[in-house]
Amino acid sequence: MPVPTDERYRLLVEGITDYAIYMLDPEGVISSWNSGAARFKGYSADEILGQHFSRFYTEEDRAQGLPATALRTAAEEGRFEREGWRVRKDGTRFWAHVVIDPIRDKDGQIIGFAKITRDLTERREAQEALRRSEEQFRLLVQGVTDYALYMLDPHGCVSSWNAGAERIKGYAASDVMGKHFSRFYTEEDQAAGVPAKGLATARQEGRWETEGWRVRKDGSRFWAHVIIDAIRSEDGELVGFAKITRDVTERRNAEQALEETRRALFQSQKMEAVGQLTGGVAHDFNNLLTVILGGLDTIARSKLTDTVRINRALHMARHAAERAAALTSRLLAFSRQQPLEPTPCDLNALVREMTDLLHRSLGEQIELEGVLSPRLWPVEVDQNHLESAILNLAVNARDAMPAGGKLTIETANTYLDEAYAAKDAEVVPGQYVMIAVSDTGTGIPADHLGRVFEPFFTTKEVGRGTGLGLSMVYGFVKQSGGHVAIYSEEGQGTSVKLYFPRFIGETPFDRDAAAEERPAASEGEVVLVVEDNPDVRAYSVMILKELGYHVIEAPTAQAALAILGSNQRLDLLFTDVVLPDQSGRVVADEAQKVRPGLKVLFTTGYSRNAIVHHGRLDPGVQLLPKPFTFQQLAARVRDLLDTSA
Repeated sequence: MPVPTDERYRLLVEGITDYAIYMLDPEGVISSWNSGAARFKGYSADEILGQHFSRFYTEEDRAQGLPATALRTAAEEGRFEREGWRVRKDGTRFWAHVVIDPIRDKDGQIIGFAKITRDLTERREAQEALRRSEEQFRLLVQGVTDYALYMLDPHGCVSSWNAGAERIKGYAASDVMGKHFSRFYTEEDQAAGVPAKGLATARQEGRWETEGWRVRKDGSRFWAHVIIDAIRSEDGELVGFAKITRDVTERRNAEQALEETRRALFQSQKMEAVGQLTGGVAHDFNNLLTVILGGLDTIARSKLTDTVRINRALHMARHAAERAAALTSRLLAFSRQQPLEPTPCDLNALVREMTDLLHRSLGEQIELEGVLSPRLWPVEVDQNHLESAILNLAVNARDAMPAGGKLTIETANTYLDEAYAAKDAEVVPGQYVMIAVSDTGTGIPADHLGRVFEPFFTTKEVGRGTGLGLSMVYGFVKQSGGHVAIYSEEGQGTSVKLYFPRFIGETPFDRDAAAEERPAASEGEVVLVVEDNPDVRAYSVMILKELGYHVIEAPTAQAALAILGSNQRLDLLFTDVVLPDQSGRVVADEAQKVRPGLKVLFTTGYSRNAIVHHGRLDPGVQLLPKPFTFQQLAARVRDLLDTSA
């Protein structure tokens, strides 16, 4: 038998447990009660039917007449809806959402009220916890005064402003709310689009961090560290930006002051070093010039028949001049400015060839041992400068062992990895060949160890050389693309390790057979000599003429260009790199335009120019370093002229 409609409605209402649904008569007396009402109000139907609904209200609400107001509002407006505290049977309170609707008969007369109540205590507690959290966060943000913390809308307009922002930037919240944040940037940054770039970066990458000048309300500038973070909704939609600005002007000023102090200290040290260099070099050069001038004076006073005396004087003067050239080369090595001529080299073979020289230099009290690694990789270095570096280290080691000791020269293949390179920005990770010079001497004090490669730093007494020491070795190795490391303990000895990049490639033909005699000029060969120093030019012309070449001289680049533009036959251009009007490279470039294929040989005693890059010659460029000998110029000119284009 079907259930009547009224009965179905009654069963439906009775079955609802999440809502209190019940009826009131026109006076507010309860006339029905469902299971939901019994569940969260605590009253059974027998206990509450016939009672006034005001008992569910708090004493405060009853005192204010809220129950009567609710019924009156529902009757007059057709509905009453509100949230507030209600009281259970046991006296506990819960937060309720209440709806009261009037029930009317067919004549429109109120015959009662339908009342629906829902317990929202948990939701309210969550909302209240969120409110308290937001309030605490707001108070936290507002309490921060060392940082400007504020929000921007998606377009960059200010939507919140804390006390720190007001203190740092000078604007009150009323001054900037709704205004674009670009007003805090300098005119230059605004013109360059920096504010827009900041928002675009934060929008794309989630964050933008930078430092730069910002402007206060009074127009003064401060150096700011700025972070902009993009804020997105749960759906990923951009809702604005969080901006943090800190005034770091004092920190920046302190860093600048420190840097200025460092520069001043460096300048002072540099001037002291120049003074030491001047004294040391002047001392050595005066000794060498004394020998040279004395030899020349002896020759001038000798009779032509006194060949023994003349030859002895010539030998002394030549030897002194060679030592002066070597000193200049070492100075250039220190400054990393000498033109090196690297060639593939077997370090094991080089060490073996130096054994006799090292034995003679070290003396009988020093035991020399070589620990040479088999299958050693080749390296590409200037062998003459490497020999000088090894000899320099060996002599330093000897001086550290006044009572005798042991000197060990070791070679090995090694790999400097990224972790090692991270300790030294100049080190490139890769394969290297190491040569180590170790002694059993007195060692180096810890407070001196970090300064041993500094210019002119020495613990030796005044008068013992120029004081360049390890600085020259350091300059040569760095210019060769290598790395230097030193290890030492007082009383335990010192080890200096030189690392050179592994060379991979074919061994080129060695064109600098300076000591060999080469054929003289072929008939009619013409050399253009471009040199501004008259003595060097005369010396070069003399050698070339003696070799049989026809020689044309030019003291300037302009004079050389005029000759190059003429119909004069020319087979070789021999030019200095540094000329008073234009560089020798410009002359060579112009020469190739008017005389394609013309052979060019450069010479220089100072290599900060366009030809030498990082101490290595450009491919195809031929260079004869100054000073050069008769044999070196003869060999290089002949070799270049005999090489096909």
